[in-house]
Amino acid sequence: MKIVVQVKLTPDAVQASALDRTLPAINEAATRVSAVAFEHFGLRASVRELRKPCYGELKAQGFGAQAAQHIIKRVVDSYTALRANIRAGNLGGPDSTRRRKATSKPIVFRPDAAHTYDDRNLSWNYDAQTVSIWTLDGRIKNIRFVCSPGALKQLIEHRKGESDLVHRDGKWFLVATLDVVEPEVFAPRDWIGVDRGIVNLATTSDGDNHQGRRLTRYRRWQARKRAEIQAKRTRSAKQLLKKRARREARHAAHVNHTIAKQVVAVAARTERGIAIEELGGIRERVTVSRDQRARLSSWPFHQLGSFLEYKARRAGVPFIEVDPAYTSQRCPVPWCGHTERANRPDRDRFCCRRCGFAGPADVVAGINVRQRARSAWVFVNMPNPAPT
Repeated sequence: MKIVVQVKLTPDAVQASALDRTLPAINEAATRVSAVAFEHFGLRASVRELRKPCYGELKAQGFGAQAAQHIIKRVVDSYTALRANIRAGNLGGPDSTRRRKATSKPIVFRPDAAHTYDDRNLSWNYDAQTVSIWTLDGRIKNIRFVCSPGALKQLIEHRKGESDLVHRDGKWFLVATLDVVEPEVFAPRDWIGVDRGIVNLATTSDGDNHQGRRLTRYRRWQARKRAEIQAKRTRSAKQLLKKRARREARHAAHVNHTIAKQVVAVAARTERGIAIEELGGIRERVTVSRDQRARLSSWPFHQLGSFLEYKARRAGVPFIEVDPAYTSQRCPVPWCGHTERANRPDRDRFCCRRCGFAGPADVVAGINVRQRARSAWVFVNMPNPAPT
């Protein structure tokens, strides 16, 4: 299982100057290589084909062998990702403006776009908490980095492969790839159903409720400040908007991490699996009022699900996604199962029109998710019948 750890670099003035000169030059060279790839090979350049016209030129411009190789590979990977997005329909149909715009010109790399390093041009000294990294000014040694003790322990035990040099908001970071061994998934005694929502971000079948009121107030305040800044229409206002957007995204990710960590801890302690609703395409399937559209579109439901999945995998906890249809309208009583929109008279309450079972609507949805997980797990693990 691959995860990443981000550490902050604290270079001195000389070291920072070398990094400031190197990263934009790398991305400028990548843009030139991208133009060559687009001109000669369209969207289907390979590393081997692109190395012939570009490798010697990159070496002549002062890039080391590994740096030149990584620049070419980055360009090829970017076109591979573009083709994958086209196949998946993420850029629309053949006649869509987005797709024509993306395929009509070569890919351009931002001056501060992240660049990949491997163990040949980046080395780590964990005891001194320093790194040695290749730059256009030569190998720069003893650049200090800072991180939490837990992150340092993970780096020492699991770092393997490439790391990305990132320049963001005037600060330097290294994002290292870790190859963590997954524990064996245990056989669950039962399941915890998790219902995701806007008012209540996550509600479990146990009745644990992770409310989103505080987050909603924060996001409303951010929206008001964003509108005030947008009204200025200046260059500095645009830069400030980008900075605030990243801050809001970090805040949402922190909330999702906290919720996922708590749910997985309960599941691991009680030897139960985690089940969530499969919410792919929710924005296209669900119709909400005008004042709810921004909230539905802006909250990262998928991110919370992905955090639950990878944290469950790291803890050896079984994880499954189930059909979300009518989980908030179906009676969870086994002998009833009555499904009707009127079973949920408002957002917070559930009351079965047939048997009278009542309770919080989100908890009922979590119970239905748990019941579907039980059936799905039995079906998935059912032995195949012997061939006749």
